[in-house]
Amino acid sequence: MPEPAAPAITRAFVLAAGLGTRMRPVTDTLPKSLVPVAGRALIDHALDRAAEGGITDAVVNVHYLADLVEAHLARRAAPPAVTVSDEREALLETGGGIKKALPLVGADPFVVFNSDSFWLEGPRSNLARQIAAWRPQDMDILLLVASAATSLGYDGNGDFVMDAEGRLQRRGERQVAPFIYAGVAILKPELFADTPDGPFSLNLLFDRAAERERLFGLRLDGQWLHVGTPQAIVAAEARVKASARVP
Repeated sequence: MPEPAAPAITRAFVLAAGLGTRMRPVTDTLPKSLVPVAGRALIDHALDRAAEGGITDAVVNVHYLADLVEAHLARRAAPPAVTVSDEREALLETGGGIKKALPLVGADPFVVFNSDSFWLEGPRSNLARQIAAWRPQDMDILLLVASAATSLGYDGNGDFVMDAEGRLQRRGERQVAPFIYAGVAILKPELFADTPDGPFSLNLLFDRAAERERLFGLRLDGQWLHVGTPQAIVAAEARVKASARVP
């Protein structure tokens, strides 16, 4: 008999605790996750993308101006259902924040979203494509990656090179790489077993998976918008407006 299909990934963790220093002065009084772009807070764009991809439950971490984030999430009626992971006591960075919240996330593979993950969608949900491409027997982590050349507001040298099978490796020190991390990852909870207590970056897990040749990427279908500065908000809103379809 054929093996039963793997269960769909339905849980997500949304990173929303950061200080948003590059977004100042906007973030002097507003957490970055609540900065409005094209009429909606960045975190709502992320949660909407999660729901469109089949996510039913999300954990959101809070630290900077946490009361504002919690109040915003409490007013949100649309799916997914949200649970808050409180990091008021100490900011734990991307990896440490997820590790602290693992009891809330559960024991199955899950999606990690940057709260400022923002892109113009292609004909099909990119998250749904990513979940469909997930192969836990071959992969420890599957990243959504975008073209460095065509992403709005990005002028760096890229993050990753990708082989024909989708396997990722970090770019060399003096190398230019074609792909950047688009802020969405699928990963396994067990990857956190041998990690530091306290703050650490998810890059630790990315690098470990790459060394084992179990870090993979899926190219985003659409355009990634890098919303990292106040100036980028204006550029992103102009691109959203330009891409809007006329009924």
